[in-house]
Amino acid sequence: MFGIFGGKSSLVAKDMALKGRASPMKISPTHFVLNTPMQPPWPQNMKVAVFANGCFWGSEKGAWRLPFGIHSTAVGYAAGYTPNPTYEEVCSGQTGHTEAVQVVYDPSKISFVDIMRWFWESHDPSQGMGQGNDRGTQYRSGFYYFDDEQKELLERSKEAYEKAIGKKITTEIKAASDYDQVFYYAEDYHQQYLAKPGARPYCSAQPLSIPLPDFESWAPAHLSAHAPKLPKAFWDKHAPTPHCVIRAPHAPIQFP
Repeated sequence: MFGIFGGKSSLVAKDMALKGRASPMKISPTHFVLNTPMQPPWPQNMKVAVFANGCFWGSEKGAWRLPFGIHSTAVGYAAGYTPNPTYEEVCSGQTGHTEAVQVVYDPSKISFVDIMRWFWESHDPSQGMGQGNDRGTQYRSGFYYFDDEQKELLERSKEAYEKAIGKKITTEIKAASDYDQVFYYAEDYHQQYLAKPGARPYCSAQPLSIPLPDFESWAPAHLSAHAPKLPKAFWDKHAPTPHCVIRAPHAPIQFP
């Protein structure tokens, strides 16, 4: 954070990664803003999304502020090799992780596509190993899918957004099952950081203010069940803009 980590420009090899530890990070049991549980078991029918798009402080706030259907969020370290890494270890570039957000959501109230659209539009996914001032493999863009439908939605939307922004997207799209554990919780002080007293207002994400094309223009018919639930009016008023998570209140967006 704060643009101080130059970071590595290439991923560490698995056999060269730090060894880590067996004990998971101890975190608060309750979400600081939503007042919901931070760890499973989740209520029945909840789904999970894990993505990385720069410094996780701002990424998490954008996710928990979505207007409905978000049960819980957490920040952590994803898509690496070291079990239960620390922040300092991740910043060293020796764990393979990227700063990430875990979103637990109710698909009857908010679609995976809504969360995915927020992901694409809330950063510049063409920046390779970094985002804004934050550089290194720990700030790379990524989305980690849990089933074949999520995979296809991610790949199709990536193609559409790449055409929309006119730049090659470097976001990695990988199966959560590719990893022994795709997501490890970060230290408690990072959780809901921007909402806590004394937090430094920092976000280096660089949204492009270019919308993801309409769902119908890129999604195949057999995925129509994942059609967005957030209407155009929401995006017209609340689409991500530079530093929006710094300016915005901490409570979820009230819509309509």
